[in-house]
Amino acid sequence: MVIVTSGQSDIGQVRDVNQDRFLIAELRGAVKVSSTNLAMKPSNTFYGNSIGEALFVADGMGGHAAGERASQLAVEFLAEHLIEAVQPSFANEVKSLNDASSGNGHPRESTFINRLVWLMRLAHAKILRESETKLEHRGMGTTFTMAYIELPRMIVLHAGDSRCYLIRDGEAKPITTDHTLAHKMVESGELAPEDEAKSRWSNVLWNVLGGQIEGELVTQVETVDLCDGDAVVLCSDGLHRYIDDAMLAMTVAEGDDPASICEELVRLANEAGGDDNITVTVSLIRQSRKSTGQTTLVEDGTIDDTATGHGEFDSFILEEGFLGSLGEMDTTMDDTISE
Repeated sequence: MVIVTSGQSDIGQVRDVNQDRFLIAELRGAVKVSSTNLAMKPSNTFYGNSIGEALFVADGMGGHAAGERASQLAVEFLAEHLIEAVQPSFANEVKSLNDASSGNGHPRESTFINRLVWLMRLAHAKILRESETKLEHRGMGTTFTMAYIELPRMIVLHAGDSRCYLIRDGEAKPITTDHTLAHKMVESGELAPEDEAKSRWSNVLWNVLGGQIEGELVTQVETVDLCDGDAVVLCSDGLHRYIDDAMLAMTVAEGDDPASICEELVRLANEAGGDDNITVTVSLIRQSRKSTGQTTLVEDGTIDDTATGHGEFDSFILEEGFLGSLGEMDTTMDDTISE
C-alpha cells in the first residue's frame, strides 16, 4: 500500500494570529559518516528505507502569543525526539523478537507506545516550566493529536479536542475523544449527545499539554489496522466544529488528492464562519501498483508498502503512563527484499 498525505493551516476569518501547528514527517534510518579514508566527504549521510510517517496537529491556547508558543513547543519537541522512540537499540530489538517468539504479545509496539506517551509527558512538563518562568506565557497550553503510520498499522496519541478520523467505506469515524467538560457530561448522562456541540462547556478542556489542568496528563492511545481505500484525517476544532462527519466523508470521497481535499475542507470551514484557526491533514491509503515487499519513497513523497491490514481497532488503557492491557496484535513480518 502507499500513503499520500497533505496538510493545510489557515488563520480563519476572525483571529489575528494562527495558533495552530501541524507537521507531516517521513521517518528514515540514517548513517552519518564522521571519519573515513574512502573517497567521500567525511560528513556524508546515507539514508535507508522509510520507517513510517508521523502526523501532528496542535491547537494552542492561552492568549495572543502564549497559545502559539505552546503549540510550537509541543510539535517541535515531539518531532525532535520521535526518532529516538521509533528505533530501539539492537539489544532491545533482539529481546523483543525473542519475547514475541515465546508468545509474550507484541513487545516492540507496546514499548514504542510507552515511549511516545513518555515524550508527550515530557512535552507537557516543558510547556508548564516555560509558562511558570515567563509571565506572558502564564497558563499556556495546547491540544496535541498524533498519528504514526507504519503500514498497515496506525498508532494514535491524543490529548485535547483536536481529532483523528478514520474514513472507511464512505463513513467518517472519530478515533479520538474530545477532552472537554461537555463530552464528560454526555458520558455521565448530564447532557444529551445532540446538545454537546452547542453547550457552553464544549470549549472548556480538562486535558491538554501545559495549561492549568489538575493532575497528570492523560494520553488516549488507539491503534488501527489500515486497509486499501482508507483515509486518515487529523484536524483542529476550527474544522470539525463546522464540518460534520457526513460532510467530511463526502468531501474526502469526492476529492482528487489530499492537497485539494485539504483546500476544500478549509474553504468549507471558512464559509461556515471561520471563527477559529483551521488546520487539517489528509492521508489517503491506496494499493500500490507493484508489490516489492519493501517500503520505498517515490518522487512525490508517498510511502510504498506492500503490507495489508484487517481493519480492526485496539484500545489501550494507560495507568501512570504505561500500558495496562494489550489486545491481540499481528506479529507477521515481511522480510522479502527486491534487488
